[in-house]
Amino acid sequence: MSTNKIALVTGGSRGLGRNMALRIAEKGLDVILTYHSNKEAANGVVQAIEQLGQKAVAFQLDTSDTNGFEVFFKKVSDYLSKAYNKNTFDYLINNAGTGIYKPFLETTEDDFDEMMNIHIKGVYFLSQQAVPLLSDGGGIINISSGLARFTLPGSSAYASMKGAVEVFTKYLAKELSNRKIRANVVAPGAVATDFGGGENKENDKKRALISKNTALGRVGEPEDIGGIVAFLCTEDARWINGQRIEASGGIML
Repeated sequence: MSTNKIALVTGGSRGLGRNMALRIAEKGLDVILTYHSNKEAANGVVQAIEQLGQKAVAFQLDTSDTNGFEVFFKKVSDYLSKAYNKNTFDYLINNAGTGIYKPFLETTEDDFDEMMNIHIKGVYFLSQQAVPLLSDGGGIINISSGLARFTLPGSSAYASMKGAVEVFTKYLAKELSNRKIRANVVAPGAVATDFGGGENKENDKKRALISKNTALGRVGEPEDIGGIVAFLCTEDARWINGQRIEASGGIML
């Protein structure tokens, strides 16, 4: 029976989630990852993790739809039973998400609900259903955003949900402490991915603005974030709990 620790990364097929999954595997953990629609990309991540010598599997999941969570965790449970002869995993990384850039006065109720469902309602109830399968002494890592600390126009709905996730994480840390399950937030600054229509990758005006307002003078890359999440999935991070770690190169200081 494998003694490897196991991390579940939502939205692990691309962008930040992909880098998190790979960096976690480099630390010697096995990975369960979810993807929304791109099975091919998810399988590519699984293969890359297997080349690192770790086990990996990908399951489809819409993290904004709580109705699918029970079936999803049944699949996870069956997989753990078959592959490891056990029924627990060690770390949950709530990474999956989408973004919108719309002024507050133009944001519709549908826009708001979309952000709420994926960034706080989904995270809240996915975590709730994951806890029975989490090992004692394991951890939950929620992904927030620098936009919960500073403001850039056009992100009011998205950033509000990330603010909610940060408060929620403190409650997780307190209420799961009897099982020594830690809960922390990693809050990336602006990162050049396809997220939110690729604004931070393609919009040169925005990239220049971000670089000018960042102490380290550039836009972030996925590689800047994954290692921090991977670190939180190790014994070295055992005394970090209920914390918000911003990884933004020192933006808007």
